[in-house]
Amino acid sequence: MKIEWTRAPLGRRSFLKSAAAFGTAALPMGLASQAFGADDGVLRVRTYGDAPNMDPAHSVGIIEEEIHAPIYNKLIQFKPGTEWGWQLDAASMIEQVDDTHVKFALRDDIGFTNGFGAMTAEDVKFSFERIIDAATDSPIKPDFGPLSHVEVTGEREGTIVLNDAYAPLFSIALPYSAGNIVSKAAVQAAGGRIGSDPVAESGPYLRASWSAKEKTVLKRNPDWQGEAPAWDTIEVYPIDDENTAEIAFEAGELDVTRVSLGSVQRYREGVPHGGKLIESPSLYYTWLGMNLDHPKLQNKQLRQAIQHAIDVPTIMEAAYFGAAEPATGIIAPGLPGNRAQGLIPPEANLEKAMALMAESGETNVTLTLDIINKTTFSTAAQVIQAMLAQIGITLEINVLESGAFWASGDNDDLQLVLNRYSMTPDPSYATGWFTTEQAGIWNWERHANPEFDQLHSDASQIADPAKRAVLYQRAQDLMEESGAYRFLTHEATPVVHAARVRPALRPDGLPLLRYFEKA
Repeated sequence: MKIEWTRAPLGRRSFLKSAAAFGTAALPMGLASQAFGADDGVLRVRTYGDAPNMDPAHSVGIIEEEIHAPIYNKLIQFKPGTEWGWQLDAASMIEQVDDTHVKFALRDDIGFTNGFGAMTAEDVKFSFERIIDAATDSPIKPDFGPLSHVEVTGEREGTIVLNDAYAPLFSIALPYSAGNIVSKAAVQAAGGRIGSDPVAESGPYLRASWSAKEKTVLKRNPDWQGEAPAWDTIEVYPIDDENTAEIAFEAGELDVTRVSLGSVQRYREGVPHGGKLIESPSLYYTWLGMNLDHPKLQNKQLRQAIQHAIDVPTIMEAAYFGAAEPATGIIAPGLPGNRAQGLIPPEANLEKAMALMAESGETNVTLTLDIINKTTFSTAAQVIQAMLAQIGITLEINVLESGAFWASGDNDDLQLVLNRYSMTPDPSYATGWFTTEQAGIWNWERHANPEFDQLHSDASQIADPAKRAVLYQRAQDLMEESGAYRFLTHEATPVVHAARVRPALRPDGLPLLRYFEKA
C-alpha cells in the first residue's frame, strides 16, 4: 500500500490538521458478539499482536512472553507493582555466590504436562544452554550475555556459570523470555523445536486453544500446586489498533486494554464500567531507522540530512497527541545510560538538512518507509513524508500487516523503517539488538561498529549504575553519529480495566497475566 502526500509548509498545526488517521483494525472474529459476564470466571484482555510461537528460545518479544509467562515457569518472575523487582517462581532458593556463579534450587511440586514428569535441574540446564547454542539460532541469545553453562549438582539443584560478571542476569535473562524453563524430554521428542503447540507446560495456566489472529485461550492448570490463579479462563485477543480495542472495551467485550494516548484525557474524566485508568511510564522506544546496507543509503550526508529534517515535537503532537515526550536515545528515563539530550536536537534544522543534501550531491531521491499498519505509525509516517519533501526527498510509505512487518529483519530491500521495540528494565536490553551480531536479525539498520559492540559488552559487566551509564551514553552517541537513527519517543503506557478486575502490571504498564486477580 502506497500513501501519497501533497507538499505542505512545515508548521506543526498544519501537520496536525492534515495528518490522516487510517488503518483501524477489525475486531477478532467472535469478540464483537460477546460481552463479559460479571461472574463468568473469564478474563478478557487485549494484546497488540498474535502469538503463534510457543518456543521461548525463538520468542519475538512481549507479545509471546505474555502467553509464555503463564504457561511456563522461570526461576524468578517480575514482581507486579510500580517498582522493578523480582520474586521466586520455580526456584525455592536462588543465590549469587560471586560475580560468575549463581546457585539455585527448584521447588519439588512443579511438573510438566503430557506425562513429561517433574521439573528438574536438567530441564533448567537444557533450556538455558539451548538458547546460547549457535545451532538453535535463538534471537534472544543476547539476553544471556556471557552465560557459559549450567552445572547440575542434584536432581533439583544447580549452578549458573558465567564467563564474566553480568549485571542484567536478574533484570533480563531470568525473569523475562530467556528464563522460561521447558521440558528437555518434550522438546527432544518434538524434534528439537517447539512450534505452535507448546508440547509440555508447567505454569498455573495451560494454553487450551489458539486461533490464528483471533484468540488465545488459557485455562487453569488442574495440576498446578502453587497459589491458585484467580481466573478460570483468560482469553487473549490480538488487536493491533488501540482505537479498535477501546471500542471493544467500552462495549464490555474486553476487561483490560492499553489505550491510545489520544484517549487518555477522555479516560481521565471517567472510565466505563466503573473501571480505572492506570498511567505508567513506558520503556518502549520508537525511532526511524535506515538500512546502512541498502544502495540508496550509502551516503552518510544523505542520512544526516534526513535526521536533521525530521521535527520530533511535531510528530509528538500529530501522532501522540502531545502525551509523549521526545526521546534522547533508546534508553528510557530512569535507567542507567539515559542521555539528558541527544547529539541532534529534537527540533528540525531545515537549513542544516538542506546544506547536507547539497553536500551529498544526491538529487531526485526517492525512498521507501516501511511501517506497521497502526494509526499512530501511519500518522507519524505521513508527517515524516511531508518533512522530507521540504528537502527534496520523495518518500513512499509501505504499510505492512503485523506478520510481514516483523519479518523485516532479513529484508535486503528494506530502506527506511519506523520501528518500536519493547524493553526490560536494563539498558543492555536496548543496546543488545544493535550489535554487529544482530545485523539482519533485530538490527534492521545493519549497524556494525566494533566500539559499540565493546561498549555493550563492557557495560553489562559493571555493577555500578553510574559507571555503566557513561558507556551506554557513548553507545547511543555512536548510533546517532552513524546517521542511521532518528530517535523519536519512549511513548507512555495508559491502561484501562473494568471494575471487576485487579490487574497485575509491570512498572511499565505491561501485563503479568498469571497474577491478575478479581476485584
